[in-house]
Amino acid sequence: MKAPQFEVGKITMGELVDLMADKLGDNLALMYPKRQIKLSYREFRDICNQVAKGFMALGIEKGEHISIWANNVPEWIYTQFGSAKMGAVLVTVNTNYRSFELEYLLKQSDSTTIILVNGVKQPDEYVNIMYELCPELKNCEPGKLNSARLPRLKNVIYIGREKMPGMYNWDDLMEMGKRISDEELISRQSSLHPDEVINMQYTSGTTGFPKGVMLTHTNIIGNALSQAECMNFTPDDCLCIPVPFFHCFGCVMGTLLCVVSGATMAPVESFNAVSVLETIETCKCTAVHGVPTMFIAELEEMEKNKYDTSSLRTGIMAGSPCPIEVMKAVVSKMGANEICITYGQTESSPGITMTRTTDPIELRVSTVGRALPNVEVKIVNPETGEELPPGVQGELCTRGYHVMKGYYNMPEATDQAIDSDGWLHTGDLAVMDENGYCKITGRLKDMIIRGGENIYPREIEEFLYTHPKIKDVQVVGVPSRKYGEEVVAFVQKKPGEICTEDEIKEFCKDKIARHKIPAFVIFVDEYPTTASGKIQKYKLRDTAVKILGREEDAKIETA
Repeated sequence: MKAPQFEVGKITMGELVDLMADKLGDNLALMYPKRQIKLSYREFRDICNQVAKGFMALGIEKGEHISIWANNVPEWIYTQFGSAKMGAVLVTVNTNYRSFELEYLLKQSDSTTIILVNGVKQPDEYVNIMYELCPELKNCEPGKLNSARLPRLKNVIYIGREKMPGMYNWDDLMEMGKRISDEELISRQSSLHPDEVINMQYTSGTTGFPKGVMLTHTNIIGNALSQAECMNFTPDDCLCIPVPFFHCFGCVMGTLLCVVSGATMAPVESFNAVSVLETIETCKCTAVHGVPTMFIAELEEMEKNKYDTSSLRTGIMAGSPCPIEVMKAVVSKMGANEICITYGQTESSPGITMTRTTDPIELRVSTVGRALPNVEVKIVNPETGEELPPGVQGELCTRGYHVMKGYYNMPEATDQAIDSDGWLHTGDLAVMDENGYCKITGRLKDMIIRGGENIYPREIEEFLYTHPKIKDVQVVGVPSRKYGEEVVAFVQKKPGEICTEDEIKEFCKDKIARHKIPAFVIFVDEYPTTASGKIQKYKLRDTAVKILGREEDAKIETA
């Protein structure tokens, strides 16, 4: 079965949902087996319309900002497409945020509405944080919040049946939608333009304060379609989505990728390996997405218990560098023979390069692929900006339909990221071969300079992954009076293995250059990560400074 064709740049997300409902109405759009939810594209469109009308009944205007703070619940998807139909900008909130970060985001984004679940890790955690930030909420009518700390915020919508003081609940929103006619929604939807901002995602904050990345209908529809084409996705496919919706991986490469293909969404509400494997088995998923740490956990669970993953064909591994050994295991043990790697960042909607299902396994395990369709990629000298020839390392830059409109209310930061010719500077170091396939060799900021030698952590990490006792490894630099920086490896051992620092150093001897051998090995059970699975190397650096007593070295100023 083929999905209906459409032209990127000429269609909005609302029109896309309508197109799929008209042409593939009986096809399965969404499955949540544990909730007994099974919606066809026609039924899915009807719910999204009702949500859109609910927002209109609340008085939310085109271009207004709606924040959503929730895990991968069905209402998240209804909000994503419902808000897009009536023209509000969806601001996605990291599920790991707490009061300080939430207050920053709601203020910086000028959100007038927030939709939230009770909590993810603990009951009432999100609700309590809202009452802490806005004590006025407990004594106001829903929709009439007058907050001292968040003066623009008016509506708080609770995903659940309970009545919370000062909040609408989800049923209230759906009921209010009945006040708006079909004609009013059609009129609103037809007033939208594909190049208008419809989605705002905050960069995960691995450095500094998060920035609101403004993405248009064209940005994210085009990117989802490009990646769907690389995966050969059709209405016959079903995608298990365990990655969080608040991240581009979840809501562009996940939900939207399915909708542009007419495929079925099979989300996992909160990641755990058992839920993912059960969803694949129950829904007969043909694809599964994940960051490497997720796939590592799934492979470990498959060693303990039996799961039928024979329906798997493809999927995307992304979000952080993909260890070659993990990629091979996903192919051989999970059966995802056509698993792909995507590389990108939120600012590029998010995909820039991708491997293809037809690429030989060697290319799929050693590169992040080549440019997506209709996307330009070049490698430049970070200091001079000149384009570099194949095989020479430099900064990866990209240009095309996928580059963000900019950072919300941050023109200077936008100008730093996107140059006058429209090239987005990623801050990632890469090498491109003569066929356009790229290898990411590190972050400009992650590069370790030891005694004048440039060291790229990724190279050492890939080598250490081949150690039989190592499950995962992250390499960072730690300040050093003598060398400027020294190499530290944070190692996770495989279950039941005993391993020493000396053993790992001996393993490296004569196999990698002496200056690349870790000066220190620190064994850990887990890494600090963002909610989307990105490992926060700056936190590992801070940990190394404390453990190794390098606080004074860290104060030494460098040019």
